[in-house]
Amino acid sequence: MKNGTLYTLATDQWLERPIDEVFAFFADAMNLEAITPPWLRFSILTPPPIDMRVGRLIDYKLRLRGIPIRWQSEITAWEPPHRFVDEQRRGPYRIWIHEHTFAPDRGGTRVRDRVQYAVPGGALVRRFLVAPQLREIFDYRARRIAELLAPCKVEPSP
Repeated sequence: MKNGTLYTLATDQWLERPIDEVFAFFADAMNLEAITPPWLRFSILTPPPIDMRVGRLIDYKLRLRGIPIRWQSEITAWEPPHRFVDEQRRGPYRIWIHEHTFAPDRGGTRVRDRVQYAVPGGALVRRFLVAPQLREIFDYRARRIAELLAPCKVEPSP
């Protein structure tokens, strides 16, 4: 492959919310800031509202290991409420293709992420720098999503 070895990161999370609610949360690009670790200092540069659709470009800025990075992604698939794909057009990776899928499951929603990526610097950079950092980012993301989309509990009045 011209751009280096392609690696895959896959995550799977079950949420006790209906698919329409879960997809709506992910369809709002502004929620990315809420599910990204604060140490990345992530912010969206594209002014809201961001109309999600195929061909939509979204610009971000963040810091990786203290280095300021500009990132641009393009929505390349948009299939509400089941799937969408964003691909890096400018950023730190040689390739970044992030597929989000949503499926009804056990009265809630199964959320799956599949990221295919290639990094500059090859296998050692990926193994010791990129892969551990991606795992940390996606672990944080899963915790925040679980918190933000926790089922509403209504307490009975005394």
